[in-house]
Amino acid sequence: MRGAIQGVGFRPFIYRLACDLELTGWARNSTHGFTIEAEGYLKDLQSFLVRIDKEKPAHSYIQSLESSYLDPVGYTEFEIRASEQSKDASTIVLPDIATCGECIEEIFDSANRRYLYPFTNCTHCGPRFSIVEGLPYDRENTTMKYFPLCDQCRDEHENPHDRRFHAQANACPECGPSLELWDIGGAQAKDVDAYKLAVEEVRRGNILAVKGIGGFHLIVDARNSLAVRELRLRKQRYDKPLALMFPSLEAISQCCKFSALEERLLLSPESPIVLLRRLDVDKHCLAYSIAPGNPYLGVMLPHTPLHHMLMREWKFPVVATSGNLSEETICINEEEALSRLGKIADKFLVNDRPISQHVDDSVVQVVLEREQVLRRAKGYAPLPVKISTKTGSFLAVGGHLKNTVAVSVRDNAFVSQHVGDLDTIESFDTFKKVVASFSILYPNDSRTIVKDAHPNYRSSIFAGDEKSISIQHHYAHVLSCMADNHLKGPVLGIAWDGSGYGEDGTLWGGEFLHVKDTSFERTACWRSFCLPGGEKAMREPARCALGLLYDIYGDDVFAMNHLFSIQVYGRKDLKNLQTMLKKKINCPATTSVGRLFDAVASIIGIRQTSSYEGQAAIELEYVINDSVKDFYPFKVLTKNGNGLKSDSVKPDNVAYVIDWEPMIKEIVQDTNNPNGVISCKFHNTLVEAAVDIAKRIGETKIIFSGGCFQNRYLTETMVARFAGEGFLPYWHQRIPPNDGGLSLGQIMGASRLHGDI
Repeated sequence: MRGAIQGVGFRPFIYRLACDLELTGWARNSTHGFTIEAEGYLKDLQSFLVRIDKEKPAHSYIQSLESSYLDPVGYTEFEIRASEQSKDASTIVLPDIATCGECIEEIFDSANRRYLYPFTNCTHCGPRFSIVEGLPYDRENTTMKYFPLCDQCRDEHENPHDRRFHAQANACPECGPSLELWDIGGAQAKDVDAYKLAVEEVRRGNILAVKGIGGFHLIVDARNSLAVRELRLRKQRYDKPLALMFPSLEAISQCCKFSALEERLLLSPESPIVLLRRLDVDKHCLAYSIAPGNPYLGVMLPHTPLHHMLMREWKFPVVATSGNLSEETICINEEEALSRLGKIADKFLVNDRPISQHVDDSVVQVVLEREQVLRRAKGYAPLPVKISTKTGSFLAVGGHLKNTVAVSVRDNAFVSQHVGDLDTIESFDTFKKVVASFSILYPNDSRTIVKDAHPNYRSSIFAGDEKSISIQHHYAHVLSCMADNHLKGPVLGIAWDGSGYGEDGTLWGGEFLHVKDTSFERTACWRSFCLPGGEKAMREPARCALGLLYDIYGDDVFAMNHLFSIQVYGRKDLKNLQTMLKKKINCPATTSVGRLFDAVASIIGIRQTSSYEGQAAIELEYVINDSVKDFYPFKVLTKNGNGLKSDSVKPDNVAYVIDWEPMIKEIVQDTNNPNGVISCKFHNTLVEAAVDIAKRIGETKIIFSGGCFQNRYLTETMVARFAGEGFLPYWHQRIPPNDGGLSLGQIMGASRLHGDI
């Protein structure tokens, strides 16, 4: 953890708390903050985590706290260790953090000089990473250099006993940034008038673009169905759930249920979007289109002074979604917002503090009573991930979807904020800016570039072929989870996702990788099937289903008119699809479990086309009747003659192939049953097949990584089933299981090639 935790009795507090809970381990100050390793029963560790923030010394303040669960060591007592000293400690750039309680009190104190001032901050809170232009972290190296301090602010900044001592973003109405309300034609009002008019815009049902710390939010009244629908149409985000901001914890409790850990996350300095289970009764009468058919809501609390001010006025939940067109990078300046959001927002609440680094809201969920980050950005990035041993010097450029980049500095990997999908010019420009800024923040001219093995990813093309290292996609997934759990191997990595470029040039996505000291072996995978139309099939689950079914039934599938996957197409389209499959025209083969999810969702009528990545799989998960314990039949084919067809999977060295054919045949016959039953049996089959393979391979430590393991039911069932069979299962915690974790995995892969790990 990091913050104001030295010289305030923090170490004795931690010692007493650990002893009270009968925990063993140690704590010490380090060059990067305050480090604790505590060992004990799960319930006591969870209590420890929650009580640290609630019971901390009065003059302490925690700016960031990241935790993860590791294998037990066997400590016999709890001790305070001597502080760690290092002459070459790498510089830590703190993430942006939520407004502290003291600043909130000042904002709403009419006698205070910062009354209703939306840029109030101190050393305990406010912008950090989003305003950094270079190091060291001094005002002249941030975007606050454009706002010379007034005498009062300078006195605060230079007084060691003041809460704003060396607060580089310190400001007040006399010397700091200011608000303006714009329409497409320009400024309409300033400061408090701008804020009050903006409040009325949302009350009237209009769409407001608000410039926050790391970029723009698009905001509408979450209770106004017409406003929410209009936002979806203009933003071209037709189905994907929208994030919500609530005025208080009490307001959230009227729509969602949450645990003590989820409450801690909502109130934490990181202030992420937390995925919470919806209540049956929605006392706020939220618009149905916020998250149609979804049992979860993405929820956050106000985290900047401006958001606190707005929510204090509204007193109702609002949609607060990223200021962009669907899948583009978030807007960070006013002129860009007018250009890119001009046809979406009715009004713009802007300010003149430049944003140096774009920073989206982070997204987290609680899985198996542990925090799992799904999108690592505000509050988390660019904090480092500690790597167990020193690495070489690498710049990893990540993948194509959910892109992040990372750099290694000795025994740390600094992972960037979420960049997003690199399909658009705007997103790719942002990617290049992030690479450039990381090269400034963590300079090293001899750094080797690491990329995904896919030759056509924009990030891979950017890296070039000279002096770059390629790391296979799923190997990077497994390595990122190993780093997240401080594991060296050997392990069996189960990497399931939508697709990734395989070593044989085909699309992998249902892989079992045996990771050893410096390499991996692809020991098993799912049986491959064709995707008619290639990338088009990734947006049309019905195509995935037809590719799968054609492998079983051949041309007969096109006469099976009762199938939902057939009914969605006209006669001409079906004829074209039949020709493509028969002649293998633009029909790449894949072992992808993500595409298997799509196919099953299509077969049972849940979804035939997707408007965002993973939509069919998500909806298949959400209909689960989790009381079902049965699973469908499957086969494990071996290369020793036990039914392994030569065209089932190309590599000769794969020992096992899981054949989905028996399962799919039963699902086709099972379509009269409720979708919840079919979905659960399908999920359970994936689990049983994975356990079967793991038993054959015989490795104890099992890694779960890849986008499929964002699926809460799949992850929880996998962990429970594997643990019940005596395996040691590991899953993602601080680093996303999706492609947002690839850059860290690429760092680890390059380090292994260089013999550093």
